[in-house]
Amino acid sequence: MPEPAAAEAFYASRPKAYPREIDGRFQRLRKLAVLALLGLFYGLPWLSWDGRQAVLFDLPARQFHVFGLLFLPQDFFFLTLLLICAALTLFFFTAMAGRLWCGYACPQTVWTETFLWMERWVEGDRARRMKLDKGPWTTEKVLRKTAKHTLWIAFSLFTGFTFVSFFTPRTELWQELTQFNLGGWELFWGLFYGFATYGNAGFLRENVCIYMCPYARFQSAMFDKDTLIITYDEKRGEPRGGRPRGVDPRQRGLGDCVDCTLCVQVCPTGIDIRDGLQYECIGCAACIDACDSVMDRVGYPRGLIRYATEAAIEGGKTHVLRPRIVIYGLLLTALLVGLGTAVALRTPLNVDLIADRGRLYREVGDDQIENVYTLKVVNKSAVSQRYRAAIAGLPGAVIETDPPEFELPPGGVAVVPTRIRVPEDAIHRRVSTLTLTVTGASGVSAQHEVRFLGPVEDD
Repeated sequence: MPEPAAAEAFYASRPKAYPREIDGRFQRLRKLAVLALLGLFYGLPWLSWDGRQAVLFDLPARQFHVFGLLFLPQDFFFLTLLLICAALTLFFFTAMAGRLWCGYACPQTVWTETFLWMERWVEGDRARRMKLDKGPWTTEKVLRKTAKHTLWIAFSLFTGFTFVSFFTPRTELWQELTQFNLGGWELFWGLFYGFATYGNAGFLRENVCIYMCPYARFQSAMFDKDTLIITYDEKRGEPRGGRPRGVDPRQRGLGDCVDCTLCVQVCPTGIDIRDGLQYECIGCAACIDACDSVMDRVGYPRGLIRYATEAAIEGGKTHVLRPRIVIYGLLLTALLVGLGTAVALRTPLNVDLIADRGRLYREVGDDQIENVYTLKVVNKSAVSQRYRAAIAGLPGAVIETDPPEFELPPGGVAVVPTRIRVPEDAIHRRVSTLTLTVTGASGVSAQHEVRFLGPVEDD
């Protein structure tokens, strides 16, 4: 009888990727993007605006300070609009030029690149890192691994506490940190975010993009033949193979690809772009820079691997303006204009007047009719304000608040008992409409329509 076939392996662990460092126009652009985004993240908590931290999400006080603007929970719809704009921006640029977000701006990409820089600095280039990992545990290996993880942990902790400083004022947080007196929640979230950075950027790396990120799974639904993607020109490159320098590949029946595998070595997810478009590709363009450098050395034209559309590769014409691009663009423009207009026209004062339901109206001395209300004022500006109320709409109308003037800190809320009196002979209908105006010391004001009840019966 024939020998039984060896049992097929149903699972094999993915080999660790050791991306090779490569220089080129796209990698220089990626480095600039990484440095800009890291500078934004680590620098914003230290930026002051009008004597206050420029960006602070003060959850206990339910106040969100963004460059001199104060947002309160009542402004939640601004966040909703912002998230919708972010989603449409992602859809628009994905349909236009593929995974630009993943390759240049995704936090996973940014921090993974940072950890790779530290790893290369301590352990060396790709070949040395691979040799170090495969070799025995020598004194040199222990020292290099210890130094690398020390850098990683220190950077991760700094990242975690920078994250917390967006929610706790930086001066207060760092004072507590230096005095070893951090609160429980600050300590928990600082360590949690630091641990997540250490694990994701130091160990999981490309596995987050391949197995955990949902965008990798559905982004292909937004691609079409006119989407600009990183692609290998198979017609030009195949059949691939090595050849002596200066030999015309056509004479040997070869394409332009010299099969150096450099495009695989530089890929952060370890894929071979020559196998076609794959969901693991994050669009970092490292393979383009690597291939262009090889083409320069062998004297062939650049662009064997390049940004191109499927239509262009097949010899057709690329259509930039197409229905999905137009629809995404129009929706995104409309929402951005609407969001910008809403923020620009946003009144830094919210006024509400609630009638006393237990008493419709009452007669007071000198033939006056009085209604009782509760005035609620919210200071949505970033500075303290002193307010005073006024009423108009009927002759002789008078408003009394207790106290007559009241001061509110940024984000403060005042609930003020209020009485409005109107001469009885000035009332000619059951329900009259008055206009309440609340004015701050800085000149900011807000109006509210008031329903005033009187003793007159409607016809």
